[in-house]
Amino acid sequence: MNEKKKKLVVLTGAGISAESGLKTFRDSDGLWEGYEVTEVATPRAWRANPQLVLDFYNMRRKDVKQAEPNAAHIGLAELEKDFDVQIITQNIDDLHERAGSTKVLHLHGEIFKMRSEMDESLVYDILDDISLGQLADDGAQLRPHIVWFEEPVPMIQEAIPLVRSADVFVIVGTSLVVYPAAGLVDFAKSMIPKFIVDKKIPYTSSIPHLLAIEQPASTGVLALRKHLEAL
Repeated sequence: MNEKKKKLVVLTGAGISAESGLKTFRDSDGLWEGYEVTEVATPRAWRANPQLVLDFYNMRRKDVKQAEPNAAHIGLAELEKDFDVQIITQNIDDLHERAGSTKVLHLHGEIFKMRSEMDESLVYDILDDISLGQLADDGAQLRPHIVWFEEPVPMIQEAIPLVRSADVFVIVGTSLVVYPAAGLVDFAKSMIPKFIVDKKIPYTSSIPHLLAIEQPASTGVLALRKHLEAL
């Protein structure tokens, strides 16, 4: 009879997808693909210039289509052989899914989905561009299914019990400064093993039983796997 697999919950951020060529809004110049975040990723930006916002996310969708999962995405997917793995990602791309991860919760939305600007429950798949004048079933303009800055993060309520259920908690490629996602670590049980993989480890000294692996995600996940084998 097989021993029940341990529950491994992994919180991932922009650092894991950066190695696949996807830029983040925290690049060194403070811009996201040349734009201020306030110009393209807030409800105010949408009201002020919806065409610019649509153009911006249409380009991001093309970028994600061209990107490929890297060794970190693939390494996390392969952990499903030995663990019950739940990915919670702040990323809007589908690289975890393409790498083979079967349980992925997107905190901040998904680039290959769109929704009514009035009714956030009206969500549709989209692989190409969203256009002005393209309407949802309620007659409202369709917008990217993305949680913008200054908007609530409804999926956090689903993420919290997942983190609480973890036997092992892992953080990969996130600066732990974007809330509420950064606060998820506080819901992990105190005594369980925790790991953080990032090329620059953020402040984490208040987190008990945490091992830091200061490497890029691709090599760091490989190092993580060696530590997990010892559990």
